[in-house]
Parts: sequence; C-alpha cells; structure tokens
Amino acid sequence: MMFFKKALFFIYVFLIGVMAVATIVEHCTSTPFVSEHIYGAWWFTLLWASLAAMGIIYIVRRHMRKWNTVLLHLSLLVILSGALLTHLTSFSGTIHLRQGESVNSYSEMVSMTESKNESLPFVVRLDRFDVVNNPGTTAASDYITRFSIIDGNAVIKAQVSMNKIFVYCGVRFYQASYDSDNLGSILSVSSDRWGIPVTYTGYALLFFSLFCLLIDSKGTFRHCLRQLSHLDDADNKLEKGASKRSRKTVLVRIILFLLILIPSSSRAQTTVPRETADRFGKLLMEYNDRICPVETYALDFVQKIYGSRSYGDYTAEQVLLGWTLFPEDWSGEPFIRIKSSEMRQQLGIGKYASVNAFFRDGEYILGQPAYDYAQGTNKDAFHKACADIDGKLQMMMTLRQGTPFTLYPYTFPHQRTLWFSPFERFPKEMPKEDADYIGRSFASLFVAARRGDFETANSILDTIAEYQQHNGGNSLPSKGKLTAEKIYNYLPYTTILFIFNLILGLVTLVCMTLRFAKATRPLHILLSLSLLLLTFVLALRWIISGTIPLGNGYETTLAVAWMAQLFVLVFASVHSARHANASNLIQLMCAFGFLISGFFLLVSNISLMDPAIGPLMPVLNSPLLSIHVSFMMMSYAFLAITFFCGLAALVHPRMAGTLQVVSRVFLYPAIVTLGIGIFLGAIWANVSWGSYWSWDPKETWALITFMLYAIALHTQSLPWLSRPRAYHIYMVLCFLSILMTYFGVNYLLSGMHSYA
Repeated sequence: MMFFKKALFFIYVFLIGVMAVATIVEHCTSTPFVSEHIYGAWWFTLLWASLAAMGIIYIVRRHMRKWNTVLLHLSLLVILSGALLTHLTSFSGTIHLRQGESVNSYSEMVSMTESKNESLPFVVRLDRFDVVNNPGTTAASDYITRFSIIDGNAVIKAQVSMNKIFVYCGVRFYQASYDSDNLGSILSVSSDRWGIPVTYTGYALLFFSLFCLLIDSKGTFRHCLRQLSHLDDADNKLEKGASKRSRKTVLVRIILFLLILIPSSSRAQTTVPRETADRFGKLLMEYNDRICPVETYALDFVQKIYGSRSYGDYTAEQVLLGWTLFPEDWSGEPFIRIKSSEMRQQLGIGKYASVNAFFRDGEYILGQPAYDYAQGTNKDAFHKACADIDGKLQMMMTLRQGTPFTLYPYTFPHQRTLWFSPFERFPKEMPKEDADYIGRSFASLFVAARRGDFETANSILDTIAEYQQHNGGNSLPSKGKLTAEKIYNYLPYTTILFIFNLILGLVTLVCMTLRFAKATRPLHILLSLSLLLLTFVLALRWIISGTIPLGNGYETTLAVAWMAQLFVLVFASVHSARHANASNLIQLMCAFGFLISGFFLLVSNISLMDPAIGPLMPVLNSPLLSIHVSFMMMSYAFLAITFFCGLAALVHPRMAGTLQVVSRVFLYPAIVTLGIGIFLGAIWANVSWGSYWSWDPKETWALITFMLYAIALHTQSLPWLSRPRAYHIYMVLCFLSILMTYFGVNYLLSGMHSYA
C-alpha cells in the first residue's frame, strides 16, 4: 500500500513539474514545439494514464466508501477519458474561403512545419463576410461569416460569428480570422463526436461532486465549520489601552506618509482659464475605441506622463490645452516622470524632466537607445526605459498637431458614424460645408485662445458641442453613461481605497500585536464602507462600458479585492453572531480583508495595469466568459485569505491551530470555485474556438494551481498536512502558483490569455 501511495504522489508531483517546465519551454521556443514534443508526445499521455491507473488502485485498496469522494475522483477519470477520445478520434483544421468560391477540404497541421489537406463530405461556399464596428469607431465588435453548405442537392444557409458556432453533420464551424480586403474569411472546423460528450459528462460530475464537498454533513468542510464553532476564545482576548503618545506618533507618521504623496506645485503659467478647460473637457471624442468625454483623455494623458491626475494647481484639461496651445511655454516644464533610476543616472536628469532636457546641442538623446530597443539589439532596462519615454514624447508631440482630438462626428448615408480630427483627410462623401467647418472651428479656437480671447473660445467650444449632438447619430453615449463617467473621473477612487485599506490593515495588525483596545465593530463598519465604495466604482465602470467589469487585468484585480472584502465580512458577521467573545479572530479577519483588498488595489494602480475603459474584444464578449472569470476571481480571493492565515500563523504560532481551521474553512470553497472556474473556461473555449483545452500557459498554470491546492485536502493520505505549521507553510508556498497564474503568465510568458 505504501508503494502505491509513494508512486502515486511521485507521478502527481512529476506531472505538475512537467507542465510548469513546459510553459517556460514554450516561451523560449514556440507553441508548436511544445505541442508536438511535450503535450502531444506519447510519454505525456502515458504519464496521465499512469496517474489514473495508480489512483484507481489506491482508491480500491483503501476501500474508499464515501460516495461523493469516489464520484469526485471518478469525474476526473471521465474527463481524462474524454481527453483521450478527443486525442484519438477528433480532427480539426481551417478553411480559407473567398467570396463566391467553393471548397470541399480543410487544412490540418500534422507537425510544426507540415500541413495536409483533408476532404469534407460536403462543399462550403462563402456568401458574405462582415466586420461589425462599435458605434462611432473603427474597432470591431464582431466578425460575421455567412456561408452555404452544399450537400448533394441540398443547400443549407449558415452563419458563424464570435462565440456563435454552426454545426452540420457533426462538423463544427468557428470564426477564426479574415482577409484584409473583407472578401475572405478563415473558419476553424472540428469534429469530436465522442470526446466532447464524455468530457462534458465528466465536467457535470465534477461540478456536482465539488458542490457536494460543501453540503455533505459528514464531510471535512462541515467538520471544520463545527470545529470553528467550538474554538476556545480564551486566548483571543486582548489587553485594553494604549498610550496617547504612541497613538499620536502613529497618526503623525501616517500624515507625513500622505504628504509625501502630494505632488509639488508647477511653475507653468500659460494655459487657459479653468472655465474654458471645463467646457473643452465636456466635449466628446473617440478615444480607446469608444466615444467618451475629452476629460477622460486628459486625465489619462496627465496620469501616463506625469503620474498624477493634475499638475500643481492646473486641472488635467488645462494641462492638455496648455500642451496643445502653448507648447513652447510647457516644453521647459519638469512634466515627464522618469521612473528608471538607471536612466536618470546615465542621462543626468531628475525624477521629473522637461521635453527640452532630451534635446542637447540639437541632438535628440533618446533617438539611438529607442531605435536599438525597437530593433531588438538591446533590451536592457535602460533601453526599455528610453523607449517608454520616447513613446510618451511622441504622444505629447501629436498634441501640437491636434491629431488626437477626434471631436467631429459625421454620419454616412448608410447610418455609420465616424469621428474625425481637424487635421486628417476627410472622406469624399462628407459635404464641403462640414469639412470646412471642422478645419475652421479648431483653427479659430487655437487663434482665440492664443490671443487670450477666451469669451470667443468658449463660444467656439459651444458650437462644437452643438455640432456633435447634431451629427453624432447613434454613436453618442447616453446621458446616464456620461453622468457615470463624470462621477468616475471625479476622484481616484481605487488609489484612495488602496491607501486607506493598507494603512488600516497594518494599523490593525500593529494594534493587535501591541494588545491595544479592541475595535471589532468600527473595523467591521469601515470594511463595509470600503466594500460599498468599491462596489460603486465597479458599478460605474459597468454602466460606462455596458459590459460586466471583468474584461481585463485591471478589472479582474478590482474584482478579487471586492470578493475578498465580501467573504471576510460574511465570515465575520456569521462568526460574531455565534460567538460574542471571538473579537480577536474577527479583528484579525478584518485586517486580512483590508490587506488583501489593499494589496490587489495597489497592484491595479501600478503602471503594468491599464485602467482605461474600452470595449471588449469580440471573442471576450460572452456570458460564459463572465461566469468563468467570476468563479476564478472568487477562488483567488478565498486562496488569498488562506495565504494571509498562513503568514499570521507563522508570525504568531500561538494562533496556528485556530488559523488552520479558519484557513480550511476558506480552502474548500476555494477549491470548488477554482475547479468550476477552470472547466467553465474550457467549455467557453470550446464554444469560442473549438478546443476545450489547448495547453495555453494560463490554463496550464490554473490546472497546476488546482492540483497543488487539492493536495491540501488529502490530510488522511498525507498526515503531515494535519500539523498546523506544516500546513501553513504549504499554503504560503502554494500561493506562489496563484501569483504565477495571475501575474507571471501575463508579464513573463505569453499566450491566448495575455489580455487577462
């Protein structure tokens, strides 16, 4: 029995290691290479088969009788059987269609460098291909292929688009790509008659058995809940009182810390009055593939270049107009934030530099480093920083030309609306009076502002606003969306929240360590207020974009922060209702809620995360995706709590036993939501591009995370996990896989999930 146990554990851990190494090999080589030599290799299939066989033997020899546990492992066996059937019996490939032409074969890849044509039992003819754009922009919202299937004398009309497939005689058609002239379309085709039903049956069994883990009255999860109900709270009592002097010291340090965050005032004087800038900010423009107020663009511009929402006493709109109308005055302002210390040292510039600082003796000092980085000849930190600043300088230069200001909409006879800047080539369909007005109005605004006639400038801005309302058509945002965006732009909510949550979380831990007075109820109230504000922010983003805010890394990071706070509040509320004296544990959980949400909100504010609101990529516009991401974020929030439980237990060994019970209470729903989230993602992938598992680095690391945390459930087979210290060390180390899945894959590796 011991032999089977050790062999099973070795194969399990070895598989995890192989998958982790494969993602790194893929980054260093190519996806076809690992698909052929690792994921598609006979030995990789044999490893999974060996794991399944050893698992069956181990379960049988242990005489496992708990039906839900047996069903859980059986579901995994069914999923593996479905994957094997898919590997052995399915086919997939692509069809390239040109309008009016017919084909009766598809192209199938057989190796990294070789493909072959296989016959279809029918003929496919492209009737029409369309790109559907978001209103007022050239950004695609969907791709639609209309085609006919000719099977003997029968002609079947068919249509596919993103996330909407067509099935005929067991062959599934998916939208894959298209030709640049819009007269051709590339469809993915696949047939998996046996693998999909078996795999989906396995998914259904898995979802049911995972859910049973939480509701089984004799299961470990319910046992942990009962343990939590009988914990001795005697050692959780805190000593009251703290000196006023120490509290004042903490307060002074917090105030000094906040003062550091306030930017210094600027010296620039030449810009427009705030009233004129506000009028300009209320105009609409096309930005980030959507129609939004100029205010949004101004805030993003100042944030990206200067690192703040304003510049001294000037609003973002005043700064934007200052750079546009008076570039010669602003070129000497230390407006460009230089993050790279190496760049500052080598170029002899400060933390904030002016545009003029990059021109010495008539030479542009970033030209060569930026060129070398773009050509790939030098990719070190210095050259990367130079390329980044070069891009920002180019953005600033475009303001002088007015090209970013797509303020002028025109609705074509076929009801399609596009927005134009005053300095681009207008379409022939545009009437001459419209083209003349566009060029003349912005030039008049420039002249009036330059000579200080802001009354005339305000009047011109009003006429531009009227022109937008008259010509914007269906591309104009609703009043509700504009109001929501105005409120959203009013304050840096997430910045305020991450500072507030981190400070309060740290202060709470310090107070607990120094045995200050209890403050359970105030902490509960403050955490609730933080949750309400974050809910408000997410609701605003939802209203503005029109889609659930889970479409990019920034929004999913906010979702994890939101869910962590919610779960902690639910736990604290339930536990306080049952145990009046459990204030120490509740206070600790509130600290976890503040720190977890604060950490993720801090991550959302770093430069790698883009907070700009934009339309979803067509492939991401699916209800299945929203559900998949929601479950994944829930699991990450649960697992973040187990991580903080582990850290706290290692710092305070006295509470290790209590925190182990708390951690296991959160571990079970984490495993359930993680498992459901992963395999819901597989279903979405199958609907979107015809393959429910493609060994993409993100999904591979999600599977690794699931397998690692699943080990912690097997305390009977692995008794060392019953010991609090060993358990907490393992949970802390496991969280590294979360960081790799969520951040590492996005920024260190690559793949289809790089947007997430």
